[in-house]
Amino acid sequence: MRIALYARVSTRDKDQNPETQLLRLRDFVKGHPDWHVTREYVDVASANDTLHRTEWRVLHDDAIKHRFDAVLVFKLDRAFRSVKHMHDTLAVWDPLHIGFLSSQEGFDTTTALGRLLLNLLASLAEFELELIRERVTAGMERARKEGKAIGRPKGIDPQKQVRMDQILPLLRSGSVSWRQAAQKAGVALSTLQRYAHQQVTAGDSERMT
Repeated sequence: MRIALYARVSTRDKDQNPETQLLRLRDFVKGHPDWHVTREYVDVASANDTLHRTEWRVLHDDAIKHRFDAVLVFKLDRAFRSVKHMHDTLAVWDPLHIGFLSSQEGFDTTTALGRLLLNLLASLAEFELELIRERVTAGMERARKEGKAIGRPKGIDPQKQVRMDQILPLLRSGSVSWRQAAQKAGVALSTLQRYAHQQVTAGDSERMT
């Protein structure tokens, strides 16, 4: 089986070295005589920083081109920023018969048990999203009863509101981080987050965190 190795360390973790992960992954592959490594992909960026996770994007493109049969990581959080991100990514890979494995957690979508675990995690992610919606809705209802104003953040230039509307799809797709999106919109991070949560309660069905 052709295996692609992926390692990632955060820019905030100055003492980390991706080679530490790669050494363990190579040893893991050696324990399977029928496996061989096709390529190693390495990123130095936070999980949410999709702009600088260039190797992750290359890996995803190579998966679509079927240049390997499975991706091996040390831990799930090295590859994915959330359960939803994992589910959405593997939903693309699964029809292509690209497996995903984690050496530390023993996660393996090439097995029936691994695919079952994936579906359970996806269900938990949907449940978590529904809880968030309920809490936000309850909070807004309480604010209405207390006579507090509900709506778009006050004091924001209309042009900035337009830019925030334009930036929300990029957040959903993972093209930018929250901080990068706020900079592009020209607003404070807290303002963008508050505005985004208001859109969730207005019927936005996609998680943006």
